[in-house]
Amino acid sequence: MNTTEILIQIRKIVRSIDIESKKIQKEHGVSIPQVLCLSFLHKSPYYQSTQGEIRKYLNLNPSTVSGIINRLEKKGLLARLPKQGDKRIVNITLTSAGDKLLSSVPSLLHEQLSEKLQELDKNELMKIREGLDKLVDMLSINEVDASPLIVSGSDL
Repeated sequence: MNTTEILIQIRKIVRSIDIESKKIQKEHGVSIPQVLCLSFLHKSPYYQSTQGEIRKYLNLNPSTVSGIINRLEKKGLLARLPKQGDKRIVNITLTSAGDKLLSSVPSLLHEQLSEKLQELDKNELMKIREGLDKLVDMLSINEVDASPLIVSGSDL
């Protein structure tokens, strides 16, 4: 395999993520990070969480998460509710409209990849990790903030 073939493989991954992102946005009116936010709420106790917990899950900066929540709230897909007993804390809650939208969105690439990676043995997983670490080092992009979730840069 020559370097061009490696670049083509990387481009296939990047392009697939971009295509998926545009398809989800066009068909469902939400970005992938918005879908991930709704999914996190769906899996949370009582379908609610705090903004800080959502931020930790998405591994994005506070202003980005705030924007995601604001857009989802405007669409009626989640709601902000003051915590009973402590009005200073606001819970973010999945609405029935958000749950309905979430059930119509197909399985995302990062979910499919995560499942496939879990099927690999330790040595195969280590080889992939070492190869990716080498690419990140070669590009000097170790300091770039990145979510553990695969999303298009235009989704943020």
